[in-house]
Amino acid sequence: MGKPVLCPDFTIENIHRLREYKYELTKHMTDEERMDYYNKAGRAVQRKVEAARPQDARKMR
Repeated sequence: MGKPVLCPDFTIENIHRLREYKYELTKHMTDEERMDYYNKAGRAVQRKVEAARPQDARKMR
């Protein structure tokens, strides 16, 4: 199964396609592999959020 194509007006069908795609990617992974997969993605998003924050907000932490 290839990566799903999402339409501009995000619909319930898009959500179903994404869930099916993620399931197919992870169904043969062990629990540890699945945790690593999602943790890596989560850390990548966290880095993007941190980079997008204004400089002043980063100093306040």
